[in-house]
Amino acid sequence: MSDILVIDDEQDIRELIGEILKDEGHNTRLARNSQTAFEEINNAEPDLIILDIWLKDSEFDGIDILKKTKRDNPNIPVVIISGHGNIEIAVAAVKQGAYDFIEKPFNIDQLLVVVGRALEASELRRENKSLRSSEQTTCEMVGESPTFKALKAQLDKIAKTNARLLLTGPAGSGKEIAARYVHANSLRASGPFVSVNSASIGPEKMETVLFGSENGGVIQPGLLEKAHGGVLFFDEVADMPLETQSRILRVLVEQSFTRVGGYDTVRVDIRFISATTRDLQAEIDNKRFRIELFHRLNVVPVAVPSLADRAEDIPLLTTHFVSVLNELQGLAKREISPDAMQQLQATDWPGNIRQLRNTLERLLILGAETGPIQANELPVMGASVEANDSSAKISPEMMALSLREARLAFEIDFLTAQIARFKGNISQTAKFVGMERSALHRKLKTLGIASHLAQD
Repeated sequence: MSDILVIDDEQDIRELIGEILKDEGHNTRLARNSQTAFEEINNAEPDLIILDIWLKDSEFDGIDILKKTKRDNPNIPVVIISGHGNIEIAVAAVKQGAYDFIEKPFNIDQLLVVVGRALEASELRRENKSLRSSEQTTCEMVGESPTFKALKAQLDKIAKTNARLLLTGPAGSGKEIAARYVHANSLRASGPFVSVNSASIGPEKMETVLFGSENGGVIQPGLLEKAHGGVLFFDEVADMPLETQSRILRVLVEQSFTRVGGYDTVRVDIRFISATTRDLQAEIDNKRFRIELFHRLNVVPVAVPSLADRAEDIPLLTTHFVSVLNELQGLAKREISPDAMQQLQATDWPGNIRQLRNTLERLLILGAETGPIQANELPVMGASVEANDSSAKISPEMMALSLREARLAFEIDFLTAQIARFKGNISQTAKFVGMERSALHRKLKTLGIASHLAQD
């Protein structure tokens, strides 16, 4: 049963269309001008809009409403009707995104055919979008570093339970992938995984989005209902408005709620997984996050490491992303040259895994279609080692040194910086710089680099 909004300034016309569509089993809502139309759209997104071009006593005409609707709600199909229609208006409406154009007086059968096709096309677009989203949103976790293996071992244990999970870590580190991995390996794997980014929804819409709404007998399910039997993933949970936090707290306790504008109790069975880049304790101290909600969500806390903490995984991640982009987007499946791989590993990635993937996607789109990716194709970005007293630097004083002295100074700075990057792991450092571990040990001893910096 579809929800259709009819916008026409003539009461008898909009009521006639409404009754015809009701007889066909659709829910209908009626609006006489742009103000009431936008109120209806904002209250609940309809499945289809039937829109008159000319509207009396309206701030915006039909074309303006069409433009704004397609800008803010591009997935809503719009069928234009007009008693003053001509080919120029029809072309203008279609160019602005209208699905079709019907001229008054219209034939009822013609109207129903156009409405049926528009709803079918809209449903097909939603299904295709959902399929693309599910294809592109993977739960595959890639890595071999000790840090990664420790994270995966934690998630494997958590997946077997129904406990609430709170994922913390920097932006782009893969918190949603971790949440999807837990879901895919849990007893709820056949249920839905519904994600909501609290930072992307305005406070005035948050409760309607989560709890759904009831208005004039029309029910719009919210994300909580859609997540029944599965997982609801709160991304950036610290951005949830305080008022909504109170209602979510009750859902966690009672596993039930009422829709906005409704009275019936809706019961759900949901596992909650949350994620944040913020310090929730600081948010609590600043009265921006409810301590009761924190304790309910923070049953099992897991810290997702930054890419800098698992730099050894960059080669595997790079190869994985190139394959994924080739499969999903048809981009060239290019290999990575050794020099380019070294540069990728030596690069600072403040945006973490997401930034690495975006960089590779941009490179594959704009770069050559054949041959290995070379270092000179990579964007110039900062080195991954923080600038401190032990970091590799090029100073004006080095210009006064002999070649032998400069080379010695460079080796000390370079190896010290690499050891710092790999958190003192001598085996990983040796592999990266291309030396045997025993040879690197001897080199460090010869250069007088502090032995406590390195570990096997």
